[in-house]
Amino acid sequence: MAQLWGGRFTKETDKLVYNFNASISFDQKFYKEDIQGSIAHVSMLGKQGILTEQEMQDIIKTLKEIQADVESGKLEITDEYEDIHSFVEANLIDRLGDTGKKLHTGRSRNDQVALDMRLYTRKEVLETKGLILNLLETILKIMEENTETIMPGFTHLQKAQPITLAHHMGAYFEMFKRDSQRMHDIYERMNYCPLGSGALAGTTYPLDREYTAELLGFYGPTLNSMDGVSDRDYLIEYLSAISTVMMHLSRFSEEVIIWNSNEYQFVEIDDAYSTGSSIMPQKKNPDIAELVRGKTGRVYGALTSMLTTMKGIPLAYNKDMQEDKELTFDAIDTVKGCLALFNGMLSTMRFNKDRMSKSARHGFTNATDAADYLVNHGVPFRDAHGIVGRIVLYCIEKGIAIDDMSLEELKAISPVFEEDIYEAISMDTCVNKRLTVGAPGKDAMEKVIAINKKWLEEEKSNN
Repeated sequence: MAQLWGGRFTKETDKLVYNFNASISFDQKFYKEDIQGSIAHVSMLGKQGILTEQEMQDIIKTLKEIQADVESGKLEITDEYEDIHSFVEANLIDRLGDTGKKLHTGRSRNDQVALDMRLYTRKEVLETKGLILNLLETILKIMEENTETIMPGFTHLQKAQPITLAHHMGAYFEMFKRDSQRMHDIYERMNYCPLGSGALAGTTYPLDREYTAELLGFYGPTLNSMDGVSDRDYLIEYLSAISTVMMHLSRFSEEVIIWNSNEYQFVEIDDAYSTGSSIMPQKKNPDIAELVRGKTGRVYGALTSMLTTMKGIPLAYNKDMQEDKELTFDAIDTVKGCLALFNGMLSTMRFNKDRMSKSARHGFTNATDAADYLVNHGVPFRDAHGIVGRIVLYCIEKGIAIDDMSLEELKAISPVFEEDIYEAISMDTCVNKRLTVGAPGKDAMEKVIAINKKWLEEEKSNN
């Protein structure tokens, strides 16, 4: 059992205790970050004269060799070691002897693991943002191609008013746009270096924390050593943000599932992103959308677990905080996989535009516009609402749309109707006369698309 401690103890740790305490099975995931942090730390120790130039160069060279050996498969990370820190340091000492023992000067595992987790999460935040931007690119393309594709808008899963597919997709663009912005905000708040905090109270060595932070690409050092080692609020914030991403993906998935059903037939999912039934040959199942919807709970669980773990921990570091890793790693991998697969499904999905248009027309989605017509001809709104309600009831009994009624039939219910009612309640008119910012009218949508296209181009160039 390779451990970084032992002088205080007179007998071996019980094997079960050792295994329970060990984290190598999961924290090996950030071996690169551990080595990266160690190289920066040693560089700073050399700069400050705490290590000689030769000692610094030897340690850095050997650390890079260890990383290369791990990546080539020459050196295996095993459960012989308690954690990734033990693995790196033990192999360094094996290769360098006493010089390797100087690696940990002015450092604790508390600030070391805080740094590793922050470096790893920082990288993942940027990768998550990149995947969100890729999805936004796909959504924007669909919007650009469908500013005239009429479909019903829904409330309570009931057809409500006609919109366009561009407008519907635009709602998801705004959701994922905010998700992308949250990644940026998290990065800005978390990009400070905890290394140099020591166990909790800093160190008596003349460390240059600003230099270490600079080497690692941080904005600067954390300003309180206890906070530096003992909080994981950036993880909670990140888990919360990716939970919101999953919530948006889940809502979108639910709509894809509904739209893919025989009852709707709004979309056809590409064969590469769907499966069949083992017994029912006619079926084409939206498995990716269903799995994304299902995995949302998995990510929520990681957030809840993290909040629960942290809620009762007194300052400063406690071993409970080791539980910040496994579920976080799993949640990150889950979200990244879901974003990539959903984007692939969406980019290959075919939309049944005729089916969408017919659904809007036969769902009385122009009823509000019929009422507005009456209001514009002097009928009080409440009376107009009642008149159109009677028209809808008449159409349901006849099995027709409002547009199918003759002028005589309309006048029998209200003499206010004239020939221009048909233009007023056509699907194109219902959509395109809505031109306020954020509305589905073509001109309004094209302005929004232009704004979002410019924003997306800037974000992708900066990410």
